[in-house]
Amino acid sequence: MATTDVPGANGKLSEQLDAVVIRFCGDSGDGMQLAGTQFTNVSAVFGNDVSTLPDFPAEIRAPAGTLGGVSGFQICFSSSDIFTPGDEVDTLVAMNPAALKTNIADLKRGGTLIVNEDAFEKSNLSKAGYESNPLDDEESLAPYQVQKVPMTSLTRDAVAELGLSPREAERCKNFFAMGLVYWLYQRDATPTEEWVKTKFAKKPELVDANLKALHAGFNYGLTTEAITVHYRVDPADLPPGNYRKVTGNEALAFGFVTAAKLAGKQLFYGGYPITPASDILHELSKLKNFDVVTFQAEDEIAAITSVVGASYAGDLAITASSGPGIALKGEGMGLAAIMELPLVVVDVQRGGPSTGLPTKTEQSDLYMCMFGRNGDCPMPLVAPASPADCFEMAQEALRIAVEFMTPVLLLSDGYIANGAEPWQIPEISSLKPIKVSHENKQQGDEPFMPYLRDEKKARPWVVPGTAGCEHRVGGLEKLDVTGNVNYSPENHQYMTTLRAEKIAGIADFIPEQTVEGPESGDLLVISWGGTYGAVRTAVKQTIQEGLSVAHAHIRYLNPFPKNLGDLIKRYKKVLIPELNTGQLRMIIRGTYLADAVGLNKVQGKPFLISEVKQKIREMIEEK
Repeated sequence: MATTDVPGANGKLSEQLDAVVIRFCGDSGDGMQLAGTQFTNVSAVFGNDVSTLPDFPAEIRAPAGTLGGVSGFQICFSSSDIFTPGDEVDTLVAMNPAALKTNIADLKRGGTLIVNEDAFEKSNLSKAGYESNPLDDEESLAPYQVQKVPMTSLTRDAVAELGLSPREAERCKNFFAMGLVYWLYQRDATPTEEWVKTKFAKKPELVDANLKALHAGFNYGLTTEAITVHYRVDPADLPPGNYRKVTGNEALAFGFVTAAKLAGKQLFYGGYPITPASDILHELSKLKNFDVVTFQAEDEIAAITSVVGASYAGDLAITASSGPGIALKGEGMGLAAIMELPLVVVDVQRGGPSTGLPTKTEQSDLYMCMFGRNGDCPMPLVAPASPADCFEMAQEALRIAVEFMTPVLLLSDGYIANGAEPWQIPEISSLKPIKVSHENKQQGDEPFMPYLRDEKKARPWVVPGTAGCEHRVGGLEKLDVTGNVNYSPENHQYMTTLRAEKIAGIADFIPEQTVEGPESGDLLVISWGGTYGAVRTAVKQTIQEGLSVAHAHIRYLNPFPKNLGDLIKRYKKVLIPELNTGQLRMIIRGTYLADAVGLNKVQGKPFLISEVKQKIREMIEEK
């Protein structure tokens, strides 16, 4: 929403807005992820609340100029709390015809369209499927404020004196686009300038080129007569504290390292690279000074078994993958479950099945994580709600693992993993301790029993080589207390039930489920994972419209919070939006006999706020 216009720089009007959504899009080689990331950084430094949605092409080297090769980055920045990267785009920056064609539908009427008109030549138009230049079609572009900017040629002119090759000069055009949008939204380019100087410190010619392009874009906005207004978005009124921008994968890495320091233990990560989980390995590999050991395994089976071995050796052990890799880790997770060893398996979900949509988000691994191991093999499941929430839930996953001596699954998704938001760095005193104790038999004690349990039904955790604590573990069924191999039918029944009761008992040690909105009413909307932001915003807005609706976001998926069943009964109807075909809905219906209704989407894209609001209205209005 805009307020009164006031004169701005160079006599142009400056219009104040509450929130803005910008999307940069172009070829993979056009630097759109960098442009979006830098705009996010300068907005976070300025004090705005931010939420981002990077969008990568599925093809690693898609042909330049094609629809399949378009890369995008969307950011919403605001002067108030936000929870999604926005529905409609206010400003679309399209670097070529393919980017325009694949993104124009998301630009709102009256929005600003900035295009690199130099890229709209015959070859690129053909690759994008245009028979004629869409920039000449005034009727189709009439709903938008179109700014045709010759970015390629202007960038070449800006760096001409540096003696770069034409190809090297063109690669700076993303900085020209950044500079123009920085002017348009009154962003201070200082953080980007400092980043360029650090990033290219050993190549001063690239420092000069990128900064010249950045300043040329800013000056173009300042001097051109085509753009008569620019905008400002004031800082958000966030709680006082130290903040930094963080992605979900970064926050997971920070959370795991924090958990290890709280426990006074070495952290071991064993993993195999896979999109979109690889950045967890990348981040942890930078933190070796915090007693972190990272191991890039030759395959997913080697990764999970290395983690089982590290846990047996007494380390805090984690691994991460996406759907295809989690399938391969299934036998190793079953081994950890029957051995009752603490470790964490992160599943950063993506579109499936098989290779599916490797760079797009989805929530379709819930069934696999809940049930996808042979035998009765329940494991705790937790799921962060947002990028910043990954920090807390990483610690919570490791805490559950060591307190209950069990492997734990943490379900993230591509939206959370790659998205970014401000994270308030917590005070160390506010962090919950993680207590780790290893059995240390004293001389004269009774013989060590590896499956003698405590009040949480957790067995002792022994560091191999501890005198007097020699024991045998493995994948065969064992007798409780002694751990001796035992094949009797009665013992298998007992041990299967005991392991399941231990997992179910975790419900007594996790927070009860809370709701946003009325404690009873017409409709309860249940969400999990990356749907949190869209659902929370939709429910908040429909409450303001006077509807009787509440929101429950579940972060503990197995076991559920012990009050969830009673909470569901307080509402006449239940709606569960999911980026799958209804997996949590099926589990909720089976567990609580609740007649839950699904809102399901499997397009590789997150929910729009408007989609959830429409379904809420439909359910409340229908008789």
